[in-house]
Amino acid sequence: MPGMDGAGGGGPAGFEGLVGRARGLAAAGGRRILGIAGPPGAGKSTLAERLVDRLGGLAALVPMDGFHLAGAELVRLGRAGRKGAPDTFDAAGYAALLARLRAPQPGTVVYAPAFDRALEEPVAGSVPVPPGIPLVVTEGNYLLHGADGWAAVRPLLDEVWYLDPPDAVRVPRLVARHVRFGKDRSEAEAWVERSDEANARLVARGRDRADLVVTAWS
Repeated sequence: MPGMDGAGGGGPAGFEGLVGRARGLAAAGGRRILGIAGPPGAGKSTLAERLVDRLGGLAALVPMDGFHLAGAELVRLGRAGRKGAPDTFDAAGYAALLARLRAPQPGTVVYAPAFDRALEEPVAGSVPVPPGIPLVVTEGNYLLHGADGWAAVRPLLDEVWYLDPPDAVRVPRLVARHVRFGKDRSEAEAWVERSDEANARLVARGRDRADLVVTAWS
């Protein structure tokens, strides 16, 4: 069964309810930004992609992961072994992009970066957001994080949903994703335990700042 809770004592039921809620934001007038937060492996990108696909020309997807620092810069900073931690992103750059997206200019397309998982690198200018799109959906771990330069992000989002599936679902899915993108299983499990789960504990601190908590939606 779908599991949701949020302000006001309840949320919409299942994926169709989430689509309706997002459609309401798109119809509210002007440009709105919906954030989807949660720990690594929570299913943020899957839900965001499905929402944007269902909403068609009403929405564009801008992932936070496009603001990963480049691998060479992580090496220079001595942070390569902690890739995915809050200080391995350009948080100020992400907030600046959200501010631009909140105030679209007629005739001006805003280009956002994306993250190429095959390359494990950000790629600039990958995501066009035309000015007439009423809803931008953005997803990532640290939308509700209050430290490391991330505090500027939450005020730029009209609504934030926090995905919180059971660890018994989330962690195996996360290991499988690392394997799919090139790690062997033992390496993937070690990375999840050392890095991803440390980040998940940080992400969880922001859960209470969400407008809606979603424990299951498919």
